Amino acid sequence: MSTFKVCALDEIEPDSAKRVDVDGHRLAVVRLGDDVFVIGDRCSHADFSLAEGEIDASDKTIECWKHGSSFSLESGEPECLPATKPVPTYEVSIDNGDIFVTAEEAS
Repeated sequence: MSTFKVCALDEIEPDSAKRVDVDGHRLAVVRLGDDVFVIGDRCSHADFSLAEGEIDASDKTIECWKHGSSFSLESGEPECLPATKPVPTYEVSIDNGDIFVTAEEAS
C-alpha cells in the first residue's frame, strides 16, 4: 500500500468531480461540501470517465454519463444497470489543503 497526493482540495469546487491520473491510477475525485470521495474513474460497464457524470449529493452517487449506471461514492457498488461490477474506492485523507489517497501499488 502507498499513499500519494492526488491534488489540492481547492482545485475541486464543492459538489463537483475531477479526473486525476496519478501513480498509475485513473481516479475520479468527488467533493461534496467538505467531504471528498475518490473512486476509480472507469465505469465498470464500459470504459467511460465517471468524473464527467452527474453527482447526486443526497445519495452520494455518481452516474456514468454514457449509459446511466450510478455508483456509490462510499462503496463503489453499482446502484443500477447496466453496470454489475463495483469500481475501486480509495481511502482519503486531507492534510494542509491537499488530498491524499491510499492504494495498492499499480502494476
